[in-house]
Amino acid sequence: MKKKLAVGNKTVVRIAKKKSALDTQVAGGHYKNMVIQPVVFCQVNKLTFCESSVIKYVCRHRNKNKLQDLEKAKHFIDLLIDIEYAKKGRKK
Repeated sequence: MKKKLAVGNKTVVRIAKKKSALDTQVAGGHYKNMVIQPVVFCQVNKLTFCESSVIKYVCRHRNKNKLQDLEKAKHFIDLLIDIEYAKKGRKK
């Protein structure tokens, strides 16, 4: 039996026979109840490490580390600005 998950205009297919890594979460359950897990969203959209980290921390802040997760997300946004725009004179 196949389980399909629509993500934008793409479909992620998961086979129910074999347990997927998406069905397992180590240390907590803060992603398990999300309609779309951050890792799936980030992979399908081909996000960079910094972009993916922002998504991860913003998605989980209410259920895990509260303000600390938002501060981590902000740090990754600052890193992304430095990495992507430092050489370009920080053009907006």
